[in-house]
Amino acid sequence: MKDPIVRRVEQISVSKFYETYREPLELQLLNSPLGMTRKILQPSINRPGLALTGYFGYFAHERIQVFGAAEMAYLSTLQGEERHERLQRIFREDIPCIIFARGMDVPADVLAMADSHTVSVFRSNLLTMHFVNRATFILESEFADSTTMHACMVDVRGVGVLITGKGGVGKSEISLGLVERGSSLVADDMVRIRRIGGELIASAPALSSGFIEIRGIGIINVTNLFGLKAYRREKKIDLIINLTDGKMSELERLGLERKMMSILGVEVERLNLPVAPGRDMTRLVEVAALGVYLRESGYDMAGEFNRRLHREISLRSNPPAQS
Repeated sequence: MKDPIVRRVEQISVSKFYETYREPLELQLLNSPLGMTRKILQPSINRPGLALTGYFGYFAHERIQVFGAAEMAYLSTLQGEERHERLQRIFREDIPCIIFARGMDVPADVLAMADSHTVSVFRSNLLTMHFVNRATFILESEFADSTTMHACMVDVRGVGVLITGKGGVGKSEISLGLVERGSSLVADDMVRIRRIGGELIASAPALSSGFIEIRGIGIINVTNLFGLKAYRREKKIDLIINLTDGKMSELERLGLERKMMSILGVEVERLNLPVAPGRDMTRLVEVAALGVYLRESGYDMAGEFNRRLHREISLRSNPPAQS
């Protein structure tokens, strides 16, 4: 299997941030749109309280600047030349934009200064911490390393299963069978994968989300056939099942040795599952996912069998003495 191509985002425009997330972040543009071309260079939020006091030693100018109640309270204490100088210094630092939380009124001098430096100013009705938490998650997702793989992704009873294999091996048919059994489709054929917080999050491209292509039938909308629970927008990858046409070794038959696959630097367990006539592949994938669920819950089926095997070998090698 070829290593997937990694896509890295180093910046996003203020315009994209606003147009994409203005509804969930409840954003309203308050001044000239000329600052929309500025770039956000870091997936974090900065609250410029120290800058307002005059300390710029560690001013994170590459981040979105958020004014909450504390910043506004301190700003209201600044008057005349001191206030003008502090605000001017912030705008001269080439910040991407400023957002005022809590639906606060923005002072006229701030708007005028922002226009003179072509910096966009927004207002959000969200409480400051709610806005910061939501915006941080959004930015981390936008800046996350990502890649795409030819595969299928299904949520099998809470376990995220990425199904890989050569074209025509039956990935989509197995995914459809899992959906019929109550699983949720995440993506078919093309899976977008992002590394967020040390985890791999899979989703579908917007065009194909919620659809499966079955050879001989065509395009299927899973929610129309099986209801809203048949589709999930994104899911963490917990297990990779690679469909093969080879034979398993004795060790693989027992399942004692777990093989791993690295995607975007994150290791995920991978199980090679041979495809053969007469094998119920849908059921086997479901059982493999349930095995992961049980192991994460503290019960390792293969491990228990291995312990029993060792005990039996030990007893046969060292039988108890006859009295």
